[in-house]
Amino acid sequence: MIRITFLGTAASRPTVGRNVSAIHLNRQGEQMLFDCGEGTQRQMMRFQTGFAIRDIFFTHMHADHFLGVIGLLRTMGLQGREEPITLWAPEGSRAILDAAVNLGVERVPYEIGIQELSPGERVERDGYDILAFRTRHGGRSLGYAVAEHPRPGRFNPDRARELGVPAGPLFGKLHRGEPVEVEGRIVRPEEVVGPSRPGRRVVYTGDTRPCRTTVEVARGADVLIHDATFGEDEADRARATNHSTAREAATVAQRAGVGRLFLTHLSSRYAEDPRALEREARQVFPNTTVAYDGLEVEVPYRQED
Repeated sequence: MIRITFLGTAASRPTVGRNVSAIHLNRQGEQMLFDCGEGTQRQMMRFQTGFAIRDIFFTHMHADHFLGVIGLLRTMGLQGREEPITLWAPEGSRAILDAAVNLGVERVPYEIGIQELSPGERVERDGYDILAFRTRHGGRSLGYAVAEHPRPGRFNPDRARELGVPAGPLFGKLHRGEPVEVEGRIVRPEEVVGPSRPGRRVVYTGDTRPCRTTVEVARGADVLIHDATFGEDEADRARATNHSTAREAATVAQRAGVGRLFLTHLSSRYAEDPRALEREARQVFPNTTVAYDGLEVEVPYRQED
């Protein structure tokens, strides 16, 4: 199970209906945050994501993407958290995060680690990685891809029985890629297991202009979450501020061949009625949704699997 919960979908400042940037991702019980705008801890309570997050990944150090970490860390301390947490951010961000942590959360009963990431670096986890990639928002901004490792192919129990393998532990060994011996002959995994199947991939850009790196990293992704601060009516402003329009985000999704596109980081001028942005993007990439606070998205394995 991968579940994405949008906690904040507004650009720069909150509106009545939208908080600033934060996305919660739960992969089979492992929880992480991407960006943490002010008020994120309240959004987590409101949308019942829980606070058992292991990592927070920051795309860049603009206030609407990281100021909420102060209150969130303090809240978790008051709840008696003991497990460590790691804050991940672009190179050059340590001083800012150090200051934020020491501002109000210097006395918490758990360890807070700070790690800087360069484009191309991976944070390795059991069964998946989080890949950092360069985006175009000035300075050292990053996007992140949550990429599962390939899964074993489908096991053919009928073929295994034909080869004399009894049902039970030997089935499991073969499916894990281990050869087994049956009545003096070796049965190899490739005889009963199909080709490996791709894992799921979720890509989040943070704030960015459209860029080739996003297309490359998001190639074939199940979900792309992309900056869509403006509509085409404000294309000049999008370029001037290193943001994207809804149409530009849709063009990235089309070129990358992703499954679904979610637009976020909406300017306040569109925040309460984003239908124009959705229409604009769907002209290029029909499977587009404008995200809203509290939207939950389940990411299933691909249909052919």
